[in-house]
Amino acid sequence: MTQIQFNSALLGLRDKLHYYALSLTSDSERADDLLQETMLKALTYRDKFTQNTNFKAWIYTIMKNTFINDYRRNVKTRNTFDDSNNDFHLLFSKDKVYPAPDSFYSTKEIHKSIDELEDEYRIPFTMFLDGYKYKEIAEELELPLGTVKSRIFFTRKKLEKSLHEYSNN
Repeated sequence: MTQIQFNSALLGLRDKLHYYALSLTSDSERADDLLQETMLKALTYRDKFTQNTNFKAWIYTIMKNTFINDYRRNVKTRNTFDDSNNDFHLLFSKDKVYPAPDSFYSTKEIHKSIDELEDEYRIPFTMFLDGYKYKEIAEELELPLGTVKSRIFFTRKKLEKSLHEYSNN
């Protein structure tokens, strides 16, 4: 495959790749970034493409792997409540950083609120904070995946409410 044929085939898949990127990211800007990164990698590693193999599958695999690697990188740096529409965010760090004196009481209140939850909510939520994925929690607790997701969601709402009441005192 010549450089021109390669570039033509790559550009011919652009719209389909963009649609696939949207299905992976559910966000237009992130999909554009993923598409751009995928096309750059395809051009950079053109020599790795094996002649007479499925070009489309090769490109889609690059995109999928790029998405997975970005997701894993972002999970390591995520906040506990990333997608919250409220002004209230809890940041839990796995690093042992000594808190400022005025924030120490807040941290105690947060942990106290978590400890006061019923086991059915506290255990999955604590596992989630410890870095377990929803699927891992579901398997460990022998619960359906949807149940785990809803319990974590409702726990967030309960904590948000109890800690919001605390901040208004």
